[in-house]
Amino acid sequence: MPRDRDMQANFLRLDPEVEIPTRGHIGDAAVDLQTRTDFSLEPGARASIPTGLVVAIPEGHAGLVLPRSGHALRSGVGVVNGPGLIDSGYRGEVSVLLINHGSEPVSFVKGDRIAQLAVVPMMSVEWVEVETLDETSRGSGGFGSTGS
Repeated sequence: MPRDRDMQANFLRLDPEVEIPTRGHIGDAAVDLQTRTDFSLEPGARASIPTGLVVAIPEGHAGLVLPRSGHALRSGVGVVNGPGLIDSGYRGEVSVLLINHGSEPVSFVKGDRIAQLAVVPMMSVEWVEVETLDETSRGSGGFGSTGS
C-alpha cells in the first residue's frame, strides 16, 4: 500500500504566513514552495526569490528545486539552475532562482506557488583515479551522438 510519508524532514518558517510544505495530492513527488514576497519578472529577467523556509534535508538525501509546469506553459517562467540543489548540510533560507523566458512581464504575490521541492536519495561515491576506463558502445559520443 503506498504511503504518503516515508521519512521526516524538519523545517522552520521564517514568516508565520508562509504555509507549511505540502503536496497537492497524495503520492505527488514534490511539495510546493511559495514566495515570501511580491515580485515581478520582466522578460529575460531572473531573480532570487525567498520562500521563508529553512529545511533540514535528511542526511543521504538532497533537495531538488524544480519548476512548476503550469508557470512554464502559461508564461515561460522557470528555474534558472533547474533543478536547484539543496545539500543536507545547508541551513539557510531556501530561495528559488527564477527566470522569465516569456515575452511579457509576470507578477507574483506573497503566497503564490513558485516552484516545487523534491527530496531524493543520494549515493555516497568514492572517486578513484585510474589509468583507463572500461569501453562502452557509446564511447565518447556526446551531444547529438544518437542522431536527430
